[in-house]
Amino acid sequence: MTAPIETTGSAAGAQPEAVLAGAKRSQIEGRSLYQIAWLRFRRDRVAVAGGIVVILLVLLAALAKPIESVFGLDPNAFHQDLVDPSLLAPKGAWGGMSWEHPLGVDPQYGRDILARIIEGSWVSLLVATGATVLSVVLGTVLGVVAGFYGGWVDSVISRMMDTFLAFPLLLFAISISASLQDGAFGFSGLPLRIGVLIFVIGFFNWPYMGRIVRAQTLSLREREFVEAARSLGARGPFILFRELLPNLVAPILVYSTLLIPTNILFEAALSFLGVGIAPPQASWGGMLTSATGLYQADPQYMIVPGLAIFVTVLAFNLLGDGLRDALDPRSK
Repeated sequence: MTAPIETTGSAAGAQPEAVLAGAKRSQIEGRSLYQIAWLRFRRDRVAVAGGIVVILLVLLAALAKPIESVFGLDPNAFHQDLVDPSLLAPKGAWGGMSWEHPLGVDPQYGRDILARIIEGSWVSLLVATGATVLSVVLGTVLGVVAGFYGGWVDSVISRMMDTFLAFPLLLFAISISASLQDGAFGFSGLPLRIGVLIFVIGFFNWPYMGRIVRAQTLSLREREFVEAARSLGARGPFILFRELLPNLVAPILVYSTLLIPTNILFEAALSFLGVGIAPPQASWGGMLTSATGLYQADPQYMIVPGLAIFVTVLAFNLLGDGLRDALDPRSK
C-alpha cells in the first residue's frame, strides 16, 4: 500500500504562481461596469456611426460662426442675380448648385443654402440641448424624491406629472411663444425666442423623465446597499445623492440622448408654424416654412433642410439605442 504523498504549502501554490507569471496584466485585470459598457458600445457599429455624426454636428454648431467667417459665408446675403424672378427659381440646374454655392441658393433672395444650414444648426441644437437639460434636471429631482419618499410626497408629484401630461403641449407652446414675441423680462429678439422655446419645450416635457426616474428609484430603494446605508445612520439626502443618483446615471443618459431629437423636431415644428425662430435668423424649421410655397419650382430648397433634420434625429436615435444596449447589464 503506497503511502500518500505529502504536499507542502509552497509546492501546492507553485502551479497557480507559474500560471499567473506567464499571464499579462491586461488578461487578469478586472474591468469596471463602464469599461464593459464601452466595449459593448464599440462593437455596435451602427451606434458608433451615429455617435460620430452627433460629434460632427455638435462641432459644426459650436464652430458655426468661425466657419462662416473663415469661408466668407453669409447666411443673409442676397444674390438676386442668381434667381429668375419670373419663375421664382434659382438659375441653373439642381437649385443653382455651383462651386461657390455647393447646396444651391434659395429661390426668393438667392441666399446660400449651405450657409443657412450651418447657421441653423446651432439654433436647433442649442434649443434642443437646453430644453433637454431643463427636462432632465426637473424630472430627475422630482422623480427621485417621489420614488424615494413615497406616501403623500409621491402622490402629489405623481398627480403633478399627470396634470402636465394632460396639457395640449403644442397649442400651449404656440400661445406662449406668440404672446411673448414682442418682448418680455427685459429681453427681445432672438435671445427671447430661444429662451422661450427652451422653457416651453423643457418645462412641459419633464414628466416623461420624471416617470422613468421614479420607476427606477422605486426598484432601487429596496436594494441591499440602500438598507446598508440606512443601518449605518445615513439620512435621506445622503442616500439620494450618494447612493441612488449614481445608479440612475445610465437610464438618465440614455433617455437624454433620445429626448434631444424629439426636442429638435419640436423646435422645427414651432418654427415651421411661425412661432419659433423668426427670420432673418436661419433655422431648419423656418427654411421648411419658406419652401412650402416654392417646392414645385425648387424641390431642393425643401429637401436640404429636411435632410438636415432627418440625419440629425436619426444620428441621435442610433446613439441612444446603442447606449441603451451598452449600459443594460442584461443585454448580450
